[in-house]
Parts: sequence; structure tokens; C-alpha cells
Amino acid sequence: MTTSPSTDLRIFQADYTNPTHIQALLSLLDGYARDPMGGGEPLADAVRQNLPKALAARPTMFSVLAFDASQADLPVGLINCIEGFSTFACRPLVNVHDVVVASSHRGQRVAEQMFTLVTQLALARGACKLTLEVLAGNASAQKLYRRMGFDNYQLDPNMGVAQFMQKGL
Repeated sequence: MTTSPSTDLRIFQADYTNPTHIQALLSLLDGYARDPMGGGEPLADAVRQNLPKALAARPTMFSVLAFDASQADLPVGLINCIEGFSTFACRPLVNVHDVVVASSHRGQRVAEQMFTLVTQLALARGACKLTLEVLAGNASAQKLYRRMGFDNYQLDPNMGVAQFMQKGL
């Protein structure tokens, strides 16, 4: 756990069996889902009910939470991560799947502080890199990620940058 003296943040890896951690995770994730950057819809009841058990059953998942200790341990940040594998490096990688900072705490470098722990946890897993997706219209997140060293993925500049795509099943 790290504590930031300037903002009184407590940042730590979530325990998927801890009801306080799960409530914070679900609340923050639901807030993100309701935001236009998260799709503008609340989490489905089935997701809220089943996500804690599903996360706990997957050792390749981990989450980092941030609580503001100066506000009675108010949950203010969440990063969900999934371990993958780089065949080119023959090492694990960690995909940052969700980054959430409560609107009350944006601009206070909460995400940067959470990413410090994400990086430590990824290195402890032997990961060769962190990956993430970001919407083209989310300029503030892109600025944050670039400041932290993220860049568009490309192998050969002549082939352009990789695009994130999906297919619903």
C-alpha cells in the first residue's frame, strides 16, 4: 500500500473477498459505466451480482483501489487489470482494462498514483509491458497516458498504428 501525504490517498491492491473493496469496485465501475466514456449505461444487475465471484475466480485479474482517507475512506479510484501473454517477448503482459477516477478527484493525479502500484504488480508478475485502450475523444486520458510513457502501438511505422477492434459474441 502507498499513501500520498498531499492528498491523503490510500492505494492498494483490491481483495476480491473483502466486502468493502467489492462495494468500492462496483460503485466506481458503475459510475464509469454511466459516464459517456464508459458507454452511458449503468452496470446490469447480473453484472453487479456476479462480478465479485467472477473476479475472485480469475488469478489473471487484479485491481487497484484508491481511497481518500481525509473523507472517511471515500473510494475515489479504480484500475482493473488482466494478465495476458506476449508471444514475441515470451513473457506476461498486463492489460489495463478500466481506469476510473471519481469526478471529485480528477486532476489530482490519482490515476498516476494508482499506476505506480499497477506497474509494481505487473513487474512482480514478470510482465514485459502494460497495454490499454483509450477512446479517441478522451483527450485528457490520452494526455495522462502519454505523460506516463504510453504510446500508440506499432511495429513498423510504414504499417501504421494498431487499432483496437471487437466482435460481440
